[in-house]
Amino acid sequence: MRPASSVIYLDWNATTPPHPEVLAAMQAAAEVAWANPASVHGPGRRARAFVEQAREAVARLTGFDARDVTFTSGGTEANNLALGHAFGDEAGALVVSRIEHPSVTRAAEGLAGRGVHVAWVDPEPSGRVAPEAIADAIDRAAAVAPVRLVSLQAVNHETGVVQPVAEAAAIVHARRARLHVDAVQAVGRLPPEAWAGADLVSVAAHKIRGPKGIGALAVRPGLRLRPVLLGGAQERGMRPGTQDPLAAAGFAVAARRAIDAPARYAALAPLRDRLEAALTQVGRAAGAAPLRNGDGARAPHVTNLSWPGWRGDELCAALDLEGVAASSGAACSAGTAEPSPVLTAMLGPERAASAVRFSIGEDTTETDLAEAALRMARVLSRLRSLPARS
Repeated sequence: MRPASSVIYLDWNATTPPHPEVLAAMQAAAEVAWANPASVHGPGRRARAFVEQAREAVARLTGFDARDVTFTSGGTEANNLALGHAFGDEAGALVVSRIEHPSVTRAAEGLAGRGVHVAWVDPEPSGRVAPEAIADAIDRAAAVAPVRLVSLQAVNHETGVVQPVAEAAAIVHARRARLHVDAVQAVGRLPPEAWAGADLVSVAAHKIRGPKGIGALAVRPGLRLRPVLLGGAQERGMRPGTQDPLAAAGFAVAARRAIDAPARYAALAPLRDRLEAALTQVGRAAGAAPLRNGDGARAPHVTNLSWPGWRGDELCAALDLEGVAASSGAACSAGTAEPSPVLTAMLGPERAASAVRFSIGEDTTETDLAEAALRMARVLSRLRSLPARS
């Protein structure tokens, strides 16, 4: 196995390396904020201060009021909380696209099992969910039950394709429904316009160089959530459970840094484009130029390529042996034999089965990408020399 220092990390969509300032803040908090933030004594109040500072930082990052920010264990719980809030004992309908993160699609399937009418929206082959398709789905669903929620991610986690959130918001609100935006892959990478018009916004700290195990759901004023968990009065009863002031301290720093991060990410687009060009040349030399998945407008740091004649998971395993960390799908789906549901919905199972996602970040260098292309060339050469499987 290669030493960690020689590994080229090209999986920033799966998680980001925690920033040194984040780690320093968490270490400092560990010295003084170990008490329970719900306790009313001095040590508890000191711990709670870190939680509230993080709430203010997340509110500023997302453009919501701090009173309307609820902390969760991450993006998955935030998405579940967002979808579940609209459906209690009342009948209702949910409109959602086929290319959402599993924490949205699986939650939608769970709601369908409880009697919620779910209207699925198919994406365009470009990876974009057309506003017209959303409008049509709402109108069709409304004939069955009142549409209470539409869910649309801001940036696709596998292709990086940016979704038309503002246009969708206008359509959703004109039909008197609410819009949830999974902005986990957008905050800190794109300006706030990427989730403009949303009634509920999900974020996760570890996607913006913060710690794992903490995220948030921000909602518009007056919107009341329906708890997924039952227990104490933490987070106004919307998310019971003892908050972690150390994670909150890290989240606060990460959220403050993320406000200016879109400019740093915009500067990555030329690097991403050069990586695509280099990998295309490598693939062509090996007899199969890769095909780009997602022709819509993309976030500046992601490329998803299908490699005809190869399996994406096998390429990722071979790249790992060469010291390149990449992904063949969402990290939460790793270990499954099924091809990406996102790419299957966009382009079919064969294209999905041969896909590899490369996502870069603030610490990625041009030297890293040039070396990654060389290592990919070695992988393709080695795999091409193996006997064909029957």
